[in-house]
Amino acid sequence: MRYRFVIVGRHSGVIAPLTPANPVGVTRRRPRVRSRISLVLFSFFAASAFLLVNVVDPYAGATASPTFDASTRFGGAETQSFVAGDDLQEPVVSREGYTMKEAPKPPPPPPAPAAPAKATRAAPAVGAPDPGSAQAYAHDLLASRGMGEDQYACLVALWNRESHWNVYAYNASSGAYGIPQALPGSKMASVGADWQTSYQTQITWGLSYIGRWGDPCGAWAHSERTGWY
Repeated sequence: MRYRFVIVGRHSGVIAPLTPANPVGVTRRRPRVRSRISLVLFSFFAASAFLLVNVVDPYAGATASPTFDASTRFGGAETQSFVAGDDLQEPVVSREGYTMKEAPKPPPPPPAPAAPAKATRAAPAVGAPDPGSAQAYAHDLLASRGMGEDQYACLVALWNRESHWNVYAYNASSGAYGIPQALPGSKMASVGADWQTSYQTQITWGLSYIGRWGDPCGAWAHSERTGWY
């Protein structure tokens, strides 16, 4: 059997036997290296694309399917739900078999203890008033209204603080006037036009004003706590 070695183009051939089917010893070409590289690259990129699709959204294909049911992905359990309503005290979120509730709010801080009430100093005792004086007129007026010596002592202490029972006492900074320190003094005109000079008019108006505190001792207690009545 004879053999012939031939070169076709840039590719070397192989020795082929001379046979009736191959009388001239034609050689077979080797597959090109470039075709093999292209095939390998195509396979690599196709596999990479498949992996990326599954990593980014492994259920993308299932979601696109008309038969996809999200509730069956985890053994039939609902993957996520949110429940809220007027009859619930707090929203409840259920996700993939776990139930999450809003963290309870911390209790409010306890209220600050109230400041102890300031003790009211009792009005000092007083003796009998001088006859014909402003205090004697006030004493008689209280007695006619059924008030005793304790109320008279509170009234003496209160108006000693305000004016020292001076009919003409005037507070330049506030405009208060007279024994009860009416503000303004012209308020006492409702009792008499002589309110600027008459202790009877001033005391009568003053006792009427003190009625908002109940009695002279109530007005004295308020004055002790606040400095005014």
